[in-house]
Amino acid sequence: MPGSGAAGMARILKRETHSSRAVVSVMAAALVIVVCGYALLETAVRAFGQPPWLIDPQTAAERAVALPAGIPPLLLGVSGAVVAMSGLFFFLNAVLPGRRARHLLADRRAGVVVDDEVIAAALARRARLAANVTQGQVMVIVSRNRVEVNVRPTSGVPLRPEAVLEAVRRELQDMGPSPMPEVRIRVATSGVVGA
Repeated sequence: MPGSGAAGMARILKRETHSSRAVVSVMAAALVIVVCGYALLETAVRAFGQPPWLIDPQTAAERAVALPAGIPPLLLGVSGAVVAMSGLFFFLNAVLPGRRARHLLADRRAGVVVDDEVIAAALARRARLAANVTQGQVMVIVSRNRVEVNVRPTSGVPLRPEAVLEAVRRELQDMGPSPMPEVRIRVATSGVVGA
């Protein structure tokens, strides 16, 4: 069966961790179809000797060659910015990797894909237990290469950042996400009263 085995599993895992560019491709194709269809319509109308619907193709070509003459600078700047932003949007969608907020977990029998939010919740629980604080005092942000643990200590209760960092690193090592993110911890300077 095609796509089975290790190569098929790798392709499935890549599809689950990378976003599809199908929507952007369809948008680009639809834009090209609309522009070409309109140009074909105006050319056909001109060939039959009828007046143009919006603008005559010959007049449009002459105005494009004569740019920026006859167009207010503000309109020219706005239309240029719109064209540049749409071009940048399509360019970045083409060249950037398009990774989803997911990590792979090691398993010999199956491919395991976990959302970063699930990893963040597990690490926040571990950090909360190690710091001996409440749920609202710990916030964890997981990205592809980094885990940021933000802890607000309880006022008057000492907090050992090294112990929290070590607990979060151990939990992350036990999970074994791929790629393995680097762990950073931030302890807030102001504490929470009476938790």
